[in-house]
Amino acid sequence: MKKILILITLFIAQLGIAQGNTSFFEKADAFFKTYVSNGRVHYDKIKADSSSLNELIDMMAVAKVSKSNTKDFQAFYINAYNLSVIKGIVDKYPTKSPTNIGGFFDNLNYTIAGKKVSLNGIEKGILFKAFPNEARFHFVLVCAGLGCPPIIAKAYKPSTLDTQLTTQTKLALNDPNFIRVDGKKTKISQIFEWYDKDFKSAGGVFKFINTYRTTKLPEGSKLSFYTYDWSLNKA
Repeated sequence: MKKILILITLFIAQLGIAQGNTSFFEKADAFFKTYVSNGRVHYDKIKADSSSLNELIDMMAVAKVSKSNTKDFQAFYINAYNLSVIKGIVDKYPTKSPTNIGGFFDNLNYTIAGKKVSLNGIEKGILFKAFPNEARFHFVLVCAGLGCPPIIAKAYKPSTLDTQLTTQTKLALNDPNFIRVDGKKTKISQIFEWYDKDFKSAGGVFKFINTYRTTKLPEGSKLSFYTYDWSLNKA
């Protein structure tokens, strides 16, 4: 009976955390729908009125999330990453690239769920540390560069997260600009070079790509990397 009561208490606590983040997901969804179009961000409009972004940043700072509630945790931190990227750009806007902002990924910190963390800290120290085999994260975490898979005009939500992860991965890996096939020679994003180890659990880069492609890369294809485009994904 004691074990059952403990399990019930844990379930109620997790449910409370998930429900507590519902408002964040709804407001994030409205924000992305307002300021994102065709995979690009209206930084100028956000700069002119940052109230809705700052409200989300404040909500992120005091949010409570638990790894045991997997989808809520993942969806929260994916949105937190994308919103923090936008915040980092808007604070220094106008700029032509996130790489023009010193320490953009490692030294700029944001308070998220009560802890100070950088963008790389969210990606590597939180999401991939907790879920090292979820390579689909690379197709929803948007770094503000055009070389990254495009940001979507909606929030990632726990109830739809798995479908969203798969959809965005398929869109990227079937995009001829992202996967550039020329016979048996294929040029792919440097994302696969920088994060090669993240794809090992899926059988490696080649197998991972073909898992999500409609037209499979031919066996024996020679893979190489094209130069990443760090130009700002400005609408």
